[in-house]
Amino acid sequence: MIRALAFASCYVYSPCGARAASEQSRMLRTFLKSGNARLMVKYALRVRQQASDVAPLCEFFDATDILIPVPGSEPRNLGVTSVTERLAAAMVREGLGRCAWTGLHRVRPVRKSATAAAGERPTVGVHYESFAIEPIDAVPFAEHIILVDDVVTKGRTLLAAATRLREAFPNARIRAFALLRTMGLISDVNQLLDPCIGEIRWWGGDAHRNP
Repeated sequence: MIRALAFASCYVYSPCGARAASEQSRMLRTFLKSGNARLMVKYALRVRQQASDVAPLCEFFDATDILIPVPGSEPRNLGVTSVTERLAAAMVREGLGRCAWTGLHRVRPVRKSATAAAGERPTVGVHYESFAIEPIDAVPFAEHIILVDDVVTKGRTLLAAATRLREAFPNARIRAFALLRTMGLISDVNQLLDPCIGEIRWWGGDAHRNP
């Protein structure tokens, strides 16, 4: 298992806070999960603005990055474009990467963390076993990789996906980006836009995200 994975995020989400910003964060998550293409353009533009003008994201993205969307909980449904695929494509159009590649996929379904009790959410190992990499002959030389997810909670999915990618691209720099990060250990958030760079670590048999 990869011991540590650098990640960046743009917005925060409070699952149960009562303040206006927390309620707005839940609306943002709902809009994001809807996969509306017009909203993806808006979100990608905001990420580019943060990456261009404001620390800490100003040095995170590179024009040579290959963006790899993190698959959903089910194996790919041909003809259906996932939320993360739409987000990655919009980010490429904003100059936040060289191209998007959909070669990471699920070979078996996992339970959705959002609908599972805390003790029943898929482990890093379960996520890892559910992932596979398509033949890489057609992918551009992958020197810099950024996994793209819509929401990160503990970081189990990202850590497992990065570990699987490490096997296919042992010399690549692999990092992750999630548009929205869950702030489940605090009662409220004060604002939606709160860009950060942090780390997801493998420790004690589980993923731990900071911040």
